Amino acid sequence: MLMEHQVRQVLPLAFAGISDPAYPPDMRGKVRDIYLRPGRRILITTDRLSAFDRVLGLVPYKGQVLNQLSAFWFERTRDIIANHMIACPDPNVMVARDCQALPVEVIVRGYITGVTQTALWYRYAQGERRIYGYTFPEGLRKNQRLPEPIITPTTKGGPTGHDERLTCQEVVERGLVAPAVWEQVQAAALALFKRGQEMAERGGLILVDTKYEFGLTEEGQVVVIDEIHTPDSSRFWRADTYAARFAAGEEPDNFDKEFIRLWYVERGYRGDGDPPAWDADLAVMASLRYIQVYEMLTGKEFVPADYPAEARIIAVLREL
Repeated sequence: MLMEHQVRQVLPLAFAGISDPAYPPDMRGKVRDIYLRPGRRILITTDRLSAFDRVLGLVPYKGQVLNQLSAFWFERTRDIIANHMIACPDPNVMVARDCQALPVEVIVRGYITGVTQTALWYRYAQGERRIYGYTFPEGLRKNQRLPEPIITPTTKGGPTGHDERLTCQEVVERGLVAPAVWEQVQAAALALFKRGQEMAERGGLILVDTKYEFGLTEEGQVVVIDEIHTPDSSRFWRADTYAARFAAGEEPDNFDKEFIRLWYVERGYRGDGDPPAWDADLAVMASLRYIQVYEMLTGKEFVPADYPAEARIIAVLREL
């Protein structure tokens, strides 16, 4: 595994970004630059990081971890549902089928946790027992495992809008997703989550919750898209310390973006107003955790591509 000093020395290069006038992105996301081609998309993962619906900073090697982990998971879940990946020709680049994204994101939760005002635990702690269409029993503790995983869909928020939390029933009632398609999506999401939990457990991690995005091909096939089971799209806890920390009422060891959210919450920021300045030490510590998740899940040593990646990625694009 990379050492702290190795990550720290590339921190300035993580801020270089990716830009080339010959390949202007048709859409620029919070964590990806997306270049459209007939029938496909070229997804370039970057080191940008967004939390609380705002871009707060960068994490070295984050893009490579997300891209390679997603490719890893896509290959290992093809028996559950097809995905949009065509090829992964570079640590930062994925070529994907151009699909019509469904207007909802599917959140699967296995534990009652969270620090924001829309989180399960936050609402439960305020006395609510009927949350997102589910009835929760009395006596639950923060970070406790739920009897069964639950699905809490959200709308896809725009560049300045927040995601709206929905119930599964509302997804169909509002006509956001056709009933038959929504049934496929729910079944696939729960099966993907179960596979993710099993593989995470073998790697010494707990898959707590995760976000899936689904789309439709031109032929109407339901596929999973975007990224899957990464430290940005999922919450992971270290398994060997969870029981002791839970018994003591302490936060688990977070190996995901929640580590960054908690850093902000500890400094009094929950998404409103101006956030504290991005911190280089936080970026390095987050990078090491992201890399560790990659190694624990895949069983492989993370070998980073050299910075800067721009020239290599542009060369890959020109060959596609």
